[in-house]
Amino acid sequence: MISVGQQTSTSKRVALVIQYLGTRFHGWQRQTNHRTVQEEIENSIAQVLDYPVAIHGAGRTDTGVHAAAQVAHFDYVSSIPPARWANILNSRLPEDILIRGSAEVPPTWHARFSAQWRRYRYTFYNDKRPNLFIQPFCWHYYHHPLETSLMQEALNPLIGKHQLGAFCRSGSKRHHVWVEVQAAQCYRRGAFIHLEIQANGFLYGMVRLLVGMLVEVGSGKRSVGNFTEIWQNQQRHQVKYAAPAKGLCLLRVGYADFPLPPQIWFDTQPLFLFNQVLEHQQSPYSVGC
Repeated sequence: MISVGQQTSTSKRVALVIQYLGTRFHGWQRQTNHRTVQEEIENSIAQVLDYPVAIHGAGRTDTGVHAAAQVAHFDYVSSIPPARWANILNSRLPEDILIRGSAEVPPTWHARFSAQWRRYRYTFYNDKRPNLFIQPFCWHYYHHPLETSLMQEALNPLIGKHQLGAFCRSGSKRHHVWVEVQAAQCYRRGAFIHLEIQANGFLYGMVRLLVGMLVEVGSGKRSVGNFTEIWQNQQRHQVKYAAPAKGLCLLRVGYADFPLPPQIWFDTQPLFLFNQVLEHQQSPYSVGC
């Protein structure tokens, strides 16, 4: 198997931009007796090359989490042009994985360690009426209307470099809990609420734990001040609930010099929006669920 430290003088390193529906995957990272994204892609590459290859991802998404533009790389020895790998793999991969693009990168470039930031989006469907067609991609939060201005107010102090141990699941292998949050925004589009957060890296389970407590602010159950106090004092025991995985998507990964154009990776997760006339005719909370 060719890995990072085994690149030969004739080998090439190729970067992939990958989309996947996380519903039927036990996360990104290869695991014994579980279906994972990494395993599916590695197996497809091995079918082409007739030898095993290890791929390295920019982030390790959890079970059920989607990706609009995950980035990974691998090394290989073959006459196949790097730009052809997207089409080659798409003809072999299952329908819940798609390669948006592929390109050659320098031998020192690394999908994980060269990344300057990752950006996640969490989507809520804040309406009492259920809808099957959006169910795999949203948290249907029908209990209360959520106030996005309060949620944004709670997010603002997170900008900067902080210890965010309150939003780290047990089992993390990181030796510290410092995170540099570069952007955080919460906005509403009709019945949908989107929360986007960008950072240099993320703690294990960080976004889902943060979102799980943020909805308490949006519903009025918890004050903005209390939310801030909990994470500033690293009171992990106060963060009790993680938001469902299906609402979370790895939106994109940022690099200083990426060979593929923004049209391939920048913002490829569609935003849901219902007919505006119908939304104005009836309040989202006028019909029981």
